[in-house]
This record gives sequence, C-alpha cells and structure tokens, in this order.
Amino acid sequence: MAFKTDIEIAREAKKKNIMEIGAKLGIPSESLLPYGHDKAKVSQEFIKGLAGKPDGKLILVTAINPTPAGEGKTTTTVGLGDGLNRIGKKAVICIREASLGPNFGMKGGAAGGGMAQVVPMEEMNLHFTGDFHAITSAHNLLSAMIDNHIYWGNELQIDARRVVWRRVMDMNDRALRDIVVNLGGVSNGFPRQTGFDITVASEVMAILCLSNDLEDLQKRLGDIVVAYTREKRPIYARDIKADGAMTVLLKDAMQPNLVQTLENNPAFVHGGPFANIAHGCNSVIATKTALKLGEYVVTEAGFGADLGAEKFFDIKCRKAGLKPSAAVIVATVRAMKMNGGVAKADLGTENIEAVKKGCPNLGRHIANVKSFGVPVVVAINHFYSDTDAEIAAVKEYVAAQGAEAILCQHWAKGSEGIEALAKKVVALAEGGSANFAPLYPDEMGLFQKIETIAKRIYHADEVLADKSIRDQLKAWEAAGYGHLPICMAKTQYSFSTDPNLRGAPTGHSVPVREVRLSAGAGFIVVICGEIMTMPGLPKVPSAEVIRLNDQGFVEGLF
Repeated sequence: MAFKTDIEIAREAKKKNIMEIGAKLGIPSESLLPYGHDKAKVSQEFIKGLAGKPDGKLILVTAINPTPAGEGKTTTTVGLGDGLNRIGKKAVICIREASLGPNFGMKGGAAGGGMAQVVPMEEMNLHFTGDFHAITSAHNLLSAMIDNHIYWGNELQIDARRVVWRRVMDMNDRALRDIVVNLGGVSNGFPRQTGFDITVASEVMAILCLSNDLEDLQKRLGDIVVAYTREKRPIYARDIKADGAMTVLLKDAMQPNLVQTLENNPAFVHGGPFANIAHGCNSVIATKTALKLGEYVVTEAGFGADLGAEKFFDIKCRKAGLKPSAAVIVATVRAMKMNGGVAKADLGTENIEAVKKGCPNLGRHIANVKSFGVPVVVAINHFYSDTDAEIAAVKEYVAAQGAEAILCQHWAKGSEGIEALAKKVVALAEGGSANFAPLYPDEMGLFQKIETIAKRIYHADEVLADKSIRDQLKAWEAAGYGHLPICMAKTQYSFSTDPNLRGAPTGHSVPVREVRLSAGAGFIVVICGEIMTMPGLPKVPSAEVIRLNDQGFVEGLF
C-alpha cells in the first residue's frame, strides 16, 4: 500500500500567514518577530504582560518505551491538539525543536507525521530559527573563555585537570567523545583531555528550557560550575565573566517560536533537550505562555514515560510550578508485538498472543504515571496492518489496569481520527481527579533520590555506584546542592540499562557510571550503563538519502 511521505504531505499544506495564527491567540502583530511568512518568535514584553491571566489545563503526552516499530508520540501530540480544537476547545501545542544529530542519523525529525504535523516541516527539522546554533555558540564561548583564562595567567587558579565543562556540537560524531585540546606548543595553551557532547545535552540547553525570563537565564548561566581549583573550590561561569556575553547570544533564542499545524492550529516549538541524556521537555517559557493563551495546552516529554514523563513531573513541573491535569500514554499494536518477542519483519502478521505478552510494558507505564496522581488514558496510534482482534486485546488489557485505551487514526485522518481521545482528555481534565505530586521530596538525599527512581519507576532491585560517586554526591549535598532533583541519563529502549531487555523487567540493577552537577539548570545528571552524551551515527545514516531534488526541494527528511 503506497502512502505519501511526511515531507510530501507537509509540502502540500495550506499554511496561513503566521500573523493570522498569532491573532487566533490574541497576539498582536507587533509582538511577533517573523522569520519569513510561516514562523515567528513571540516577544518577551508581550509574554511579561500575560502574568495576571489564568492558566489553561496542561495535558502531557508520553509513551511506552520506543521500539523500531515506531510509536508516534509527537504525531499524537499534534493530532490531539488539532482534535481538541475540532471539538471547540482553544488548544495550543507545545513541542521541542529537532536536533540535527538524530535528523541525519537514525531517529528522524520531530514535527509529527502523516496528517498530524507541524509545519514548516523542513525548516523545523533543519536550522529553524537558529536557536540551537545560538545555544552551541554560547556554550562554546564559555569553553573558549575557560581555556583563555588559563592561558593568560590563570588568576582563578583553575586546576586544568578539573575543568568539567566540555564542548558541544549539534551533530552525532563519536570521534569527538574524548579528545585532547591545546596541542601544538606554548602558544596554543596547556594540553588537557576533554570531549564533546551533543548540543541537546548541553547544560545551556537545559538552562534555556527551564528559565522564566532573561534575568533568570543570566543568573542560571552564571551559576554553571565549569571547573575546580586544586583545593576543589568550584569556579563558576560568572567568575570567568562569561554569563553576560552568553546571555547576549541567547536573547533571541529565549523567545518562543510560533508555527502551525496542517490544520492551522497554533503550536509553540521551542527548546530541545534529549530525554535519555537530559530532561526531555520543551521550554518552560513556551509552556507557561501557551497556558496563558489557551484553554488546553498539549505538550510531550521525550521517549517513554520512564524517562520523559518522570523528568517532566520531577524536574520541569517541580521547578516551574506546573500541575498537569491529565496524561496520554501512546502505544501501538506493533510495539506491543515487538515487546512480545516478534521480529520487525514479522509485525504485519496478526499475533494476538504476542500483543498480550508485550502489554506489561504498557501496564507499567500506566501504573507509573498514575503514581504521580495524574489521570491516564492510552492512545492506540493506529497502523493500517493492525487487526480488530489485536486492538481489542490492547483495550482489554488496559481496562484491566483501570484505564481506557482509545484507537486514534490521526496519522491518516487528522483531527477527525482523534476526536474520541480529545473528548476523553477533556473529561479527565475537567473531572478534577488530578492530585499531582512529584515522586520524591526536595529534602531527600541525592543517592536516595536515585534509588527511588530506580526502584519505583524502573523496578530495579538496586543501584550500583562506586564509593567515589557516593562521596561526590555527599560533597554536593554539603555544598548546598542536596535539594536538587535527579536527571537520569540511561537508554530509552528499556526500563533497565540494557537496551535489549524489553517488556517489564524486574530483578535488574542500575549501574551508575558518572554523576555531573548542573548547578545552573538545577539538577544532578546521573549517567547510567553505557549511555553516551555524544551519540554516534548508525551504519547507514539518514544523511545518505537526504538531498535536494531537481526542483530544489529537500527529499529524505522524515
């Protein structure tokens, strides 16, 4: 069966001028800073003027653990926003920007798919409004100023062995994970070992996404710990006098980007921290602005609920004072079959037993999200190969977990195919049953917080950490950072740290390889298993098929 590609559908979109989209939300044209005709930034002054307005209802879209079969979380987020508008609700979508690394690697873009997309798809998945470039530049400006300070006499007495600030770039490049800089003699500085992370793992990205305004942004940038002295005294970005210039580079990037769906509904696309190595949510400023402008705000958190939703609740909502009214967990029949042991090549064949065998992965996510006091509904993202019996098996399983699963056909039909889910979300959100609370209190010890996530969310038996890691956590507690939440960096493919362990595993351990203090962002990054903060490209990267065709249009993006 032949279908149009996402990029073909996006190219046929009947887009409205971005000023019309802004007018739908009551944003005057003078408060929109246009980037062409179909995208614009919303001014800081307009956002400040919204402070006294009441908030709409916040809906989180999360998912099961991702599989090669595909789940369609962003597609469902976009579809639900369109569906809520279709049934008469004033809804706004909030999603993340796409990173070039996975775009040219294996994961693809981040604009949705089929008839549930945000446009302009090509620009969104490539350079967009330049936010990621600004973040990369601000991050690397700080890197340059650290090495420059050491070169010109090292007044702060930085121990070059204890520079913890790495460089970043927005590309998957495993060759840069571990490098030596300043080679070539006296004029080039003092050689030291360092490395690159991908831009979406940068603390600057996390800071931009958690800041409320430019003043908050500059304070957080100044709070970044970049190095230590021989006496292990922390050196901050403000000590290097980099925070002001970094803020200047980020002043435009701090303003949320407004675009539209295929059905001309408003969408904020802003920020993009990875969920497996960062906190995986769009910016606080975009979400809070949308809540002031709409009755409903539909947002997503990256990857499965064990990563994205947990961090959304424990980091973003905790820090920004947000209270979600309902959550949607996206699943597919195909993914259930993969979790049940079916190979990707065989997913088109009906296999009800495999569906049932794979459903415990979904069941654990349902229980986990409910544990935060948020009512849950499951969206079955429909594929043409799904059979009625397989869909019934998922619905029956979800009902036994005390929730409802609704078949959604937004990929093929747009808002028409997701009306039932939209109505259920409204019923949950307006039913007043949400009693949101984070997983752990601020005052809990850092290692205890890690154990709480590992045991309650991942269902692990234990956390394995060397004495050096435990001592580091205790030192941070003594330095006043014990109140910070935890940002777990682990594989997205499993509840465990083994990407091949699908389903709902128990009896496993969570090995902690490294911990990093993100004092500016306001969390502790805990790197588990073999997760990399600089991904590599697959054997056959998507970049091999991305090109300009004879008409000058981009092909190969998805």
